[in-house]
Amino acid sequence: MEILGEYGWISWIIIGGLAGMIGKFLMPGKDGGGFIVTILLGIVGAVVVGFLGKLVGWYEPGEGPGFIAAVIGSIIVLFIYRQVKKRSA
Repeated sequence: MEILGEYGWISWIIIGGLAGMIGKFLMPGKDGGGFIVTILLGIVGAVVVGFLGKLVGWYEPGEGPGFIAAVIGSIIVLFIYRQVKKRSA
């Protein structure tokens, strides 16, 4: 997948997990889902930031977002996740 850049899927799981854990640390709360949801939020956040970064010209083709961008993306995705979850409750 072009959005993911030069990293393989295993690297993205590790980066996503770390970014998700840091994002969850910075935005504590009861979200449910545990470790798997944390990894998924981190991966989705990194992909979203990578996609948006390419749209505005921050990243060249084949280049992915950095770790800090992945953490910021996971915080944004976590915020959206909580808003959607709050409305459905």
